[in-house]
Amino acid sequence: MGLPVLVVLVVLGIALSVAAVHFAGGTTTATLAGADQALARFAEDFPDEKPGAMRLTADNHAAFVDLGPQRCGIVHSIGDCFLTRIVTPNEILTVTREGNVVSLRLNDFTWKGGSFLFVGEADARAVAATLQNSDRIREAA
Repeated sequence: MGLPVLVVLVVLGIALSVAAVHFAGGTTTATLAGADQALARFAEDFPDEKPGAMRLTADNHAAFVDLGPQRCGIVHSIGDCFLTRIVTPNEILTVTREGNVVSLRLNDFTWKGGSFLFVGEADARAVAATLQNSDRIREAA
């Protein structure tokens, strides 16, 4: 078998594998149906926590749970699953709020954070305040 035929077979095999994963649902992103689902998903991993206010992002791909002073629970979609974690100011490199967008950068190599768009500026302000540590939060002008 010649090299050009082998290259075509390899490329075709890779393309078919990617297409099979895509059509089997492997490229979908999980979406939260609402605050109740986010609280239930968070409670699965942290059953002893007493969640307070729940704030969903505009795209329903993440939710932030108030857990008291400077503690925030996060439920965030990664692929077709949800990552849950509790974040404290010691884990935060930066928190920036600009309008209704909160950008969070963590010092954890397993999840670096991201930018989260909220429906209202009040939710973004509340999430940023929960994560606030006076020398690590910056509000953009």
